[in-house]
Order: sequence, then structure tokens, then C-alpha cells
Amino acid sequence: MSFDYKKLTNFEVNVGEKETKIRLIAGAVLLTASLFMASIILLILGLVLVATGYTRVCPAYSAMDKSTCETESSAEE
Repeated sequence: MSFDYKKLTNFEVNVGEKETKIRLIAGAVLLTASLFMASIILLILGLVLVATGYTRVCPAYSAMDKSTCETESSAEE
């Protein structure tokens, strides 16, 4: 698996529907926990998860040429 730094700015949708829901829920949980625990790390992780879930674009996935979106051929099966 190679990591291409130039593809970090590729803004194509690469996060699927199921993962979007998981990222939004996990991000909201981390944001809530950061309020009660006063943790900056939890706040940053929660913000990243909510942002990537909302936009459906993950720069790390772009750099690794990974996508969790369903293709038309797998949706027909």
C-alpha cells in the first residue's frame, strides 16, 4: 500500500453511506465527551470525524486510493 501525498487535495467522494453514519455518530459522541472531560484531543478527533462524515471526503483515503463507496456493480448484486 502506497501513500501519495499529492492526492491529499483530491476532493472526490470516497466515504460510503454506512461509514458516513458511523463517522457522524462517533464524532458527535467524541465532541460530547470532550465537553465533559475538557480534552482537546477528543475535540479535534470529533471535529475531524464530523467534517469527513459531513463532506464524505477523507484525505487519507484519497492518498491511499481507497474508497468505501458502493460501485454500481456491487449495488446490483
